[in-house]
Amino acid sequence: MKNSLNKLIALGISLIISGLTPFSALTQTASVSEKMLQMEQGLEKEFEDYFGENMAEVSQSSEEIAKTLSRVGKETGTNPAVLWVMPKEDHLHLVLLTPGETPVVKDLYDVPLSLLIKTAKTLQENINSPLDKNYLKSSQQLHKWIIEPIEKEFLQGRKIDTLLFCVGAGLRGLPLAALHDGEQFLIEKYSLSHIPAFNLINTEYRPMKSGQILAMGASEFQNQNPLPAVPVELANITWELRSQLKPEEKWQGKTFLNRQFTLQNLKDNLNQESFNIVHLATHAEFAQGKPENSYIQFWDTRLKLSEINQINWNKPPVELLVLSACETAVGDSEAELGFAGLALKSGVKSVLASLWYISDPGTLALMNEFYRQLAIAPTKAEALRQTQLAMIKGKVRFQDGKLLYSRGSVPLPVKLGVSNQLDLSHPFFWASFTLISSPW
Repeated sequence: MKNSLNKLIALGISLIISGLTPFSALTQTASVSEKMLQMEQGLEKEFEDYFGENMAEVSQSSEEIAKTLSRVGKETGTNPAVLWVMPKEDHLHLVLLTPGETPVVKDLYDVPLSLLIKTAKTLQENINSPLDKNYLKSSQQLHKWIIEPIEKEFLQGRKIDTLLFCVGAGLRGLPLAALHDGEQFLIEKYSLSHIPAFNLINTEYRPMKSGQILAMGASEFQNQNPLPAVPVELANITWELRSQLKPEEKWQGKTFLNRQFTLQNLKDNLNQESFNIVHLATHAEFAQGKPENSYIQFWDTRLKLSEINQINWNKPPVELLVLSACETAVGDSEAELGFAGLALKSGVKSVLASLWYISDPGTLALMNEFYRQLAIAPTKAEALRQTQLAMIKGKVRFQDGKLLYSRGSVPLPVKLGVSNQLDLSHPFFWASFTLISSPW
């Protein structure tokens, strides 16, 4: 009792010395927690207004989120943190929350909205070509603004290895993995995911050990460019999962290609069976305007984003939905809301999708390595990170008509016409793919 009293007196003295009374310090902490909840509620309203429907109620306080991070960290063997990146008219508002800690707030008044958005658009434009090397200047500037203020003391100091980014309007299309500190890309330091709001994601953890995968896609379309690598892509992804597991851990799969790749087949299979993963190798577009302008292309029709929650994704919830040939209208706030809210709207736990279309061979390379990593990584975010690292380091590449990756090689269709000179280490090929919602 005496020791506790002494500690309390010492705390009071230290707070008075720092200019804060114990009561005002508690009030300040409560105020930050309250503001965080208001920020989360504001994000929820953005998605509700865009989709025109109520979402899950935002109710977790910062203290509860910090406890959730601690719990999931222990379950996954990771050390996650949430970083809210909120552009304001006259400054950039950063809030970091790490497991079991109180929020860290940084306001950068030398980064007004106009400058931040201009720099983000420059990065998006420069990184969108595999021949352009001019992306580094804007990539490093964005890293300096978004990561550097909290990295040394809080990310490195608390040994954070997984970052959940919750970003505001104008930054939801930012290829976060490609931010650069002058020596490394951000993905070389942390596993990443892009969340709509922490209160809007599924935080339950279930290892991807075995289960069912529904793989569907098309290599030819009536009104869109062909995707000739899709048959190879679909043939390999289930095999990759199976090859990494113990004999008793069985992955089962169903595949539907071209004329069998119908919306009705998707609905029927999801109604009849439970699938852990649904992989759609097809064109998808997140466009300007309302959700009905965005779609996933099937052989016979388009599934509009506004209708995606009419599919039976969640009995039980699909762990991972993969869209392997997406394109998002860069810089458009509505298109970016559709992209960031895809998991939220569908009800699946996590989505892997691309901000821009990276080419058929590039997609094939990334997907083959991703499914290999998914079978062995502790989380989906870490599987994507290891995939992107393998591409950066040249472990995934094309050579003599084959795709070489960490497991071995895959012969390529002659009609793909892939050149050995295709440099998959350029962020154009790997930074586009983003894990949306739960990293676990």
